[in-house]
Amino acid sequence: MSAVEPLFSKRDLELMQGDTPTPLYHQMYTLLKSRIMDGSIAHGTQMPTEQQLAEMFGVSRITAKRAMDELAAEELVERRRGKGTHVTHHYEPEPVQAPLVGMLEKLASMGRHTKVKVMDVEKMVPPGDIRAELKLEPGEKAHRIIRVRSSEEGEPFAYYISWTVGIEKGFTKRELEKAVRLDIIKENGLNLTKVEQYLGADKASLEVARELEMKPGEPTLTLVRHSYTSDGKLVDILYCQYNPKRFQYRMSLSMDEYKGD
Repeated sequence: MSAVEPLFSKRDLELMQGDTPTPLYHQMYTLLKSRIMDGSIAHGTQMPTEQQLAEMFGVSRITAKRAMDELAAEELVERRRGKGTHVTHHYEPEPVQAPLVGMLEKLASMGRHTKVKVMDVEKMVPPGDIRAELKLEPGEKAHRIIRVRSSEEGEPFAYYISWTVGIEKGFTKRELEKAVRLDIIKENGLNLTKVEQYLGADKASLEVARELEMKPGEPTLTLVRHSYTSDGKLVDILYCQYNPKRFQYRMSLSMDEYKGD
């Protein structure tokens, strides 16, 4: 097994076989690029051979070669005769943005009046940025959950990915479909006492676009939530993407609180 293979879940690899107009080589290139850009595949890492990548992703060697050609063209990897292909991109963590508070209660209320579909539950090695924030050792795993939330009318509006460490027994799809995730975390022995939230924007990936009924590349509203225990340890990271046509954030301020621009 190569150093790269554990970074991809079964779901990641299964999505390569999905019915989509996007060419397989581009799907493979996008997935590999995302792992390089977020630091999961670190600078200097030797990439698997084209044949190994083809077997890993269940595609032809030609498809794997074209995906690697795209990475090389962007100077993310470098081919060296007799030495293989190595990652040349240097990952640098993005600066943390100013927190947004006050949304937690609204999200909890929303959870009681919406439907959730659990897409995947797996314990795996997180991307480099998540691993750094959770202060994990190389190769250390965390619990990853992917969910899609829909309105009572069945319109999907939110795509969630969460990473959790320090829990005793993990999660199951069945309990996640019936209970609030934070309640399950508490039942697993973690007492969360502090939450920080960050609002931003991103583009819809192929999977997010498919699940939220959007076009790939369309803008999404994002929310990142960091949850801490009483000793200040970050144990849970939740990344949400919302279809802005179906979800809005409203914040009311009194003029006493508002300081002006």
